Amino acid sequence: MIDPAKIDALSRRLSDVLPEGGQQVASEIRTRFRQILHQGLEGLDLVSREEFEVQKAVLQRSREKLEALAKQLDDL
Repeated sequence: MIDPAKIDALSRRLSDVLPEGGQQVASEIRTRFRQILHQGLEGLDLVSREEFEVQKAVLQRSREKLEALAKQLDDL
């Protein structure tokens, strides 16, 4: 679910903003950033964009059916 390339890119950006002395251990820091980000994001209850869009469409169809039924009930 979580794109490892995005985690790598974010950890790289975080290590790039370190001061000069920090650049010497950038590889170690980048690895640790990657681990921390991965663990943090795995703990979240996230869904993919595709899954979100599917559920959004299901909800829209359900809402339309409910509105049609409410109208039928009002007509009675």
